[in-house]
This record gives sequence, C-alpha cells and structure tokens, in this order.
Amino acid sequence: MNNPLIEPLALLRGSAAQQAVAAGQARWLAGGPHAYALARLLGGDGAGRIVPACMIAPHWAEAARRVSLPAPDAGLPPGPQVMGIINVTPDSFSDGGQHYRVRPALESIQAMYAAGCRIVDIGGESTRPGAPAVSVDEEWRRIGPVIRAVRDCSTLADLRLSIDTRQASVMDRALDAGADVINDVSALTHDPAARTVVARHGCPVMLMHMRGTPATMAAHAEYEDVAVDVLREISVRVNEAVAAGIDRARILVDPGIGFAKTMADNLTLLARLPLLANLGCRVVVGVSRKRMLGEICHEPDALLRDPATVAASLSVMVFPHPVLRVHNVGAMMQAVQVSQGLDRP
Repeated sequence: MNNPLIEPLALLRGSAAQQAVAAGQARWLAGGPHAYALARLLGGDGAGRIVPACMIAPHWAEAARRVSLPAPDAGLPPGPQVMGIINVTPDSFSDGGQHYRVRPALESIQAMYAAGCRIVDIGGESTRPGAPAVSVDEEWRRIGPVIRAVRDCSTLADLRLSIDTRQASVMDRALDAGADVINDVSALTHDPAARTVVARHGCPVMLMHMRGTPATMAAHAEYEDVAVDVLREISVRVNEAVAAGIDRARILVDPGIGFAKTMADNLTLLARLPLLANLGCRVVVGVSRKRMLGEICHEPDALLRDPATVAASLSVMVFPHPVLRVHNVGAMMQAVQVSQGLDRP
C-alpha cells in the first residue's frame, strides 16, 4: 500500500460529530459515530502535513472517501462485539490450564454467553512470546472436543466460534466440525494451504500483524513508523488473501498488539488505530492481560490486569463495529455499553 493514506485526527463524537459533518467541517470515520476534523496526509506530495478534513486535496480524495466508508460486517453480528478467549492449553500466559478439559472450557463459554458474548475464540496453541509450536494432531486433540461440546449445546446455538490457529488442516477440520471463523496470528502465511482452506469455506477470517513467529518475533520489533508500517504490512496480507479467492468483505484485521512490538510500539498503535480505516476492513483488537499492561501498571499477575485491559481495549471503539478480544467478558461488556452511551447525540 504505497498509495496516499489519510490518518484521521481530532476525533469528535456524539452531537458534536453530527454537527461538524453537517457543517462540512469534519468527515465520518468508517461511517461514524466518530468523525475527524483534521487529517495527516501520508504518501505523495505534501506527505506529513496536517490539514482540515474539509480541505483535503484531490490527490488524497480517494483515500478520504475510503476512510469514511462503513466497513463490511465480515459475516459477524453488527455493532461492537466482545470476543471471549478460551485457551485450551497448559501454557498460555494468562489462563493456561484453566480450560484444558472440555467441561471447564464449556462452563466458561456458557458464562461468557450469559454475560452477552456472542463470539468465542478457541485456541489450542499458545502464541505467547517464545512459545514452542505444537503438533497439528495435538492442537486438534485439544480443541476438537470443545467445538463438538459447544455445537451439542442447544443454548449456545447462535454463538459464533472462532478458531485461533495457524494450521490449514486444523482450520479445515474445525470449520467442518461447526466453527465459524478463523483467527490466524500469521495472517495465513504460516501454512501455504491456509488461504485455500479459508477461500473454500467462505468463512470470516481475522488477519493479524506479526513478524517472525511467536518464538522469534521479539527480534523483529524495528519500525520506521510503527503505525504506518503495520498498516502497509497488513494491507499486503489482505491483498494476498483476496488474490487467493477470499472475499475481502469477510476479512477482519488485527494490528497484533504485543506481537513483534515494544511497549512504546503497542501504545502508539492503540493511539493511532484510526489509520486502519484505510483498509476498509472490520477491526479486531486483542490486548487482554498482556505484559505491556503489567509494565505500565506495575502488575506482575496477568489475572489482575482486567481494569487495564478495559482501558486499552476501548481505544478500538472509535470504529462502529469493532471486535474486542478479552478474557473477562463481563467487565468488557459493561465498558462497551457505557462507551456506546457516550456516542449518542
């Protein structure tokens, strides 16, 4: 993506946004409810300049139009969606071992559903920094029974199941077993067959930004401008997916907080999330209980980082249909509802 980009700045919400757009002094961000009054121009002549949103030159007109268009729902329920995390692993950094058996995993999913969650992300391989890979058979042995248990539970009939995996064969088996969404931290680059599997099933897919692998990513955290670099690199992955036959309207993008980024990089990305509107895709953010929050809040225990998780995750609420991936669904649901109340005129 070397074409001109728009970075929306000076965001407005509620009645202020409506009034500014009506007066021609602001433009909608991804269809609203937020609007931007200023824009930083990236790429082309005059790049780096900040201009009023109402005075964007013709060279950036297409970028401005794209940034204002509502993103597709990607085949998931509209509006902000809280996605619950279920790690069927012995070694995930926060809840490793808690859901390693089917019954506790199912009970946690039922509790998330009762709290209002309609998307749950199930993973059988830890992707924490330095995590070792697991075999395809072991990954399926962990998650397969949980998928079947959920699909056998009539009270969870409308729950969307996302599978957090990098393996094409696991994706294929999971989708055949009743999963709905694929969430790949490698953005479908780890397994050469992954794009073909996703294209054949026609399912929603989450493409996350990462460099290297979970075992090596810490060595790749060098950027010229982390927000712009991440945007351009995710754009490449989106285009590769589309070229492989995946419907662009089914693609969600995740900036990959904590993956091949320093703490400063992570904070910059969260502060500049509106840049992702240039992609025209639904946005996912997963910052739940991550180490960066512990460093900021001086909290070594990941289980005690839920308040920090809520604060960091709300940054994605600048978009009308974000997906917030968290461990503590109840707390995040309350925060989302309050944030939505603040957006009302």
